[in-house]
Amino acid sequence: MAGDKSETKRWRIEPRAAVDLGEHDPKNLKGAPGDEKKTGAATAKLLKKLEGLQERLWAENKRALLVVLQAMDAGGKDGTVKKVFSGVNPQGCRVAAFKEPSPIELAHDFLWRVHQVVPKHGEIAIFNRSHYEDVLIVRVHDIVPKEVWQDRYDLINDFERTLTAAGTTVVKFFLHISKDEQADRFRKRLDKPEKRWKFRTGDLAERKLWDDYQAAYADAISKTSTDAAPWYVVPADHKWFRDWVVSTVLVETLEKMDPQFPEPEEDLSKVVVE
Repeated sequence: MAGDKSETKRWRIEPRAAVDLGEHDPKNLKGAPGDEKKTGAATAKLLKKLEGLQERLWAENKRALLVVLQAMDAGGKDGTVKKVFSGVNPQGCRVAAFKEPSPIELAHDFLWRVHQVVPKHGEIAIFNRSHYEDVLIVRVHDIVPKEVWQDRYDLINDFERTLTAAGTTVVKFFLHISKDEQADRFRKRLDKPEKRWKFRTGDLAERKLWDDYQAAYADAISKTSTDAAPWYVVPADHKWFRDWVVSTVLVETLEKMDPQFPEPEEDLSKVVVE
């Protein structure tokens, strides 16, 4: 296994557990195999395992895996996708990024656009932001009334139960960075011309709402971490540690799923290729 129960349980939020993100240290390196170099080597081994497990899932074509990534701005969602899924078969892996809803999407229920991009059998789908924006940004910016977004926790739980009942395993990561680390990453984006496209002045306005977002995330994680679709709060100030944690959880999750290569449809025991 990628890690014993106590290892991944360290970051997993139990169902109905109260969440105070102030009690989760974004710089915490507890559990790492060693320093950055040793942990990087351990991550490389995990990614090789992930590659093989994804190949089996794709070949089996009976179940799916949905990976949800949420974070504050500059929290490392793009970097996690780029690193952790670098070796998987692109045929069986899709990334969906959820931005501001279009007029057509707004004309439907908030889960309409989400259901269209959930993974098919055999696939891994990665949500870079997700349906959780509808209990985060809409709450912080008062886009919809409290009585609307408050009911969405139960609707999200029902939606994720529907997915798991149909054979999709759901695993959710909150990449937890500190406010100081966010500031440092913003500065680096401004300092590097090739990174400036990722920065917008609105990011600074959102930064002023840090405490409101932390409260919204804490409630969302607490109310929607279930046995079937758990949340993991990942200390993410150190990118190398973040990648190791996410890889550890994903490998363990897929090993528990234990996908298998299917048997050939025909008897090949007497086939000879000349």
